[in-house]
Amino acid sequence: MNELEQAIAEVEIYGFTLLKNVLSTEVAEEMRAALIRCEREVGTEHTHRGSARHVSNLPTLDSIFHQCVDHSRVLPILEHFLEKSLILGSLNSRIVRPGDGYQELHSDIPAHMLNMDTPVMMNTVWLLDDFSPEIGGTRVVPGSHKSGLVQVPEGFSVQHEVQPTAPAGSVIIFNGQCWHGGGANTSDRSRHALFGHYRKSMLLFQLDPHDDFPPEWFEGLSERQKQLMRMTHGQGLGEKHASDSHFR
Repeated sequence: MNELEQAIAEVEIYGFTLLKNVLSTEVAEEMRAALIRCEREVGTEHTHRGSARHVSNLPTLDSIFHQCVDHSRVLPILEHFLEKSLILGSLNSRIVRPGDGYQELHSDIPAHMLNMDTPVMMNTVWLLDDFSPEIGGTRVVPGSHKSGLVQVPEGFSVQHEVQPTAPAGSVIIFNGQCWHGGGANTSDRSRHALFGHYRKSMLLFQLDPHDDFPPEWFEGLSERQKQLMRMTHGQGLGEKHASDSHFR
C-alpha cells in the first residue's frame, strides 16, 4: 500500500491515522512561533472538558497557517471520507501548559449526526512540538468511531487508548466520531498544536474564516484554499450566503 491507501485503511479500521513529518522542522518551528505570538495577542482561557489556552480562527491571524488548509499529504485523506466538496469548518489551536490535566474524552459529532458508514466531520491535529504522553499529547480510543456513542458511557472504564509519540511537523487525522482528548501535561513546557476541523459541504462553518480575514491575503490563497473556505466568489461574504449552492 502507498501512504494514502494505508492512511485510509487505518482511519476505517481504527478511526485515526498518523502521518509523520508533514511539515519540515523549520516550518513547524516558524508556525509555533507565530502561534505563540497570536496566543499572547488574542488567546483565551479554555475550560471546556479540560483547561488549556485557546486561539481561534487561525487563518485570519497569520498567513503561515494557510498551508495547513489544503496540504497535499493530508487533504486527499479527508476528501476520501468527506468528498471533494468538503469545507474547512475551523482551524484553531489548543495549548496545553505544564500542570494542565486530562481533557475529557469526547466525540466532536452530535448524536443525531452520527453515521457508521461515513463521517460528516474529520479532524486534523498538527503537532508543533514533539508529542509524548508527558507533554500531554492527544489521546484517541481506537474503534470508538463505530460505537454509536458521542461520549464514554457512565461507569465505563476505557482500557484501550492510543497517545501517539511523534515529532513536531506530524499530523494526526481522525474520524470526528472517535473519542479523543488532550493528555495531562506533566512536563516543564507547553504543548502547541493546531486543530483543523473539516465538514461535509452541507454544513456551516464552526468559525467563519471570512470574519476579519485580511483582504491583502486573499490573492495569496490557492484556488483550493478558496474553495475550502468558501471564498471562491470573494472574501468577506461568509455564511450569510450559505444558502447559495455555489458556496456549498
